[in-house]
Amino acid sequence: MNDLLDECFVPVERAIESGAVPGAVLGIVDASGARHVKVAGKAQITPDIRKLGRNTWFDLASLTKVIFTTVKVLEETLKGTVELDAAITTVLPEFRQYHEDCWERQITFRQCLGHLTPLPAVEPLYTYGQNSQTLRSFILQREWKKGPTVYSDINFILLGLALERLNGKEVLQFNPGWGFSFAPPSQDCAATEYCSWRRKVICGQVHDENAYALGSAGHAGLFGRIDDLLDFSEDLLTGQNISQHITKIMRTSLSNTYTHGWQKPHKGWSGGDNCNMSVIGHTGFTGTGLWIDFERKFAWSLLSNRVHPTRHTNSGIENLRRIIGDIMSKRV
Repeated sequence: MNDLLDECFVPVERAIESGAVPGAVLGIVDASGARHVKVAGKAQITPDIRKLGRNTWFDLASLTKVIFTTVKVLEETLKGTVELDAAITTVLPEFRQYHEDCWERQITFRQCLGHLTPLPAVEPLYTYGQNSQTLRSFILQREWKKGPTVYSDINFILLGLALERLNGKEVLQFNPGWGFSFAPPSQDCAATEYCSWRRKVICGQVHDENAYALGSAGHAGLFGRIDDLLDFSEDLLTGQNISQHITKIMRTSLSNTYTHGWQKPHKGWSGGDNCNMSVIGHTGFTGTGLWIDFERKFAWSLLSNRVHPTRHTNSGIENLRRIIGDIMSKRV
């Protein structure tokens, strides 16, 4: 496994040396608990310079969708408080309440998990106001433009609102488990972008503007270290500390692209061209990713701060992920 990690880390080091990404951590774990981790580069390059370490926290961005929100929604199904094929309105009855026959009120939990709704990919919700409670009401009452079925943050914002309603607390107040946090120590975090809206380099605050404006949300906001990702992956592989029923549902396909929450191998996907069909994975906009191979009983995670100090450069992160995935697929 160490030789495999060394081979995979060569393109990572090239990306750092070229300046495409400031720093990165790559880790592998198998079902026996054996793990190997390599680290290189900087946690921050402006306005201060800080070295990256194994215990550096990363803004996991959309990995929040699969590590936190998907798991919590499926836990609710075990408790009998959520039926996946029931409409979101069974928990959020006020959703588009002034238009009882509208299409939005037919959206189900399963459709949101599988990105099977006509909701838009993203919306600059933070530009409509910064009062988190008013913004939550705005999300539930606005008329959403119906479009093609696409990967959508809005799906998981709605799921997050449902979790908040069921549990009587905001996402920020949940215990996400496995060492993850919604409020990490900022001094130990990899920096993300210089935000023109917040007028500073973001470090220890969620990078996603909508999640920040909401205070916490189901689509982004979780932070973690490489060993947190590997602990989570090991438990999925072994069935420890997570219901095997939940893992089974997470692996169940809903389309050519998605399972419940996760992505699965398809042409051009982040895990490369040679993954077997047991693999599930997901990425985060900030430069993070996690892939789990159930057939060969191992997982890998790449954490980078590729948006630091700006998202408006070509970091090559998509190609880097695919190169690593192709190398991982050669593991015997």
